[in-house]
Amino acid sequence: MLKIAYHPIYKHHLPDGHRFPMAKYELLPQQLLHEGTCGEENFFEPSIPEDEPILAVHDEGYFHDLLNLEIPPKEARKIGFPLSKELVLRERIIADGTIKGCEFALEYGVAMNIAGGTHHAYSNRGEAFCMLNDQAIGARYLQRNKQMNSILIIDLDVHQGNGTAEIFQTDRSVFTFSMHGKGNYPFKKEKSDLDIALEKGTTDVEYLSILKNTLPSLIKKVQPEFIFYLCGVDVLETDKLGTLSLSLEGCKERDRFVLQTCHDANIPVQCSMGGGYSPEIKIIVEAHANTFRLAQDIYA
Repeated sequence: MLKIAYHPIYKHHLPDGHRFPMAKYELLPQQLLHEGTCGEENFFEPSIPEDEPILAVHDEGYFHDLLNLEIPPKEARKIGFPLSKELVLRERIIADGTIKGCEFALEYGVAMNIAGGTHHAYSNRGEAFCMLNDQAIGARYLQRNKQMNSILIIDLDVHQGNGTAEIFQTDRSVFTFSMHGKGNYPFKKEKSDLDIALEKGTTDVEYLSILKNTLPSLIKKVQPEFIFYLCGVDVLETDKLGTLSLSLEGCKERDRFVLQTCHDANIPVQCSMGGGYSPEIKIIVEAHANTFRLAQDIYA
């Protein structure tokens, strides 16, 4: 059964005019229920996790300052959100959705988080709407609680997973793969285990060819026991913060290929949604909904 993390706090509202499209977190589950792709039984509500899995990734001092809203103003500006107790709580609950998603993926083969993909969060700071790195926290959880020695993070958001790369830069048991826009934020990139930087305007044919020529051999090389997939839809041509030019169908084929590859290899996968900033919210929701539709079909 496909299990999906969703909590009402995901739709936490920011001041009017803020560019981060929070509405998708409310509209996406509504769409999946309305069209019958999912039922209420597919959703679970995460809660506040213990501090231990978070502190396995993030520095204690940074986490303390985050909880107490004591992040220095210069560092807080890099996060991009007006910090509040509710927003920090939201971030912790998102991390719990990914932690619990790991358990469901081990049981059912796949699990999704309506939010997450906070890959710009470093071990000691937040950046670009990201404060706690949910998939890094999930990976550490699996290492410590399931004794996993080989984990693969597939990051196909248009932005490089710089925080994830930093967190695992000396950890050979977690392989970080980021395929992103060369000219996109972050402009000073970290070094993942494998980075593929794509030129501006890369379209479906080139993108999918590179992915399909890379992923199967990478899985064969890494031999992961578990895969995290960050499936941001900011790769779309319509995205106002992206530099790539995928169509909705191209983005859907990307997700189909990744999920089918994980399924055929019998490797559990946890998916976090990541970015999506097209001007029309219906395009963002449709692109994300395709990922859930595919997961339901492939893992039926």
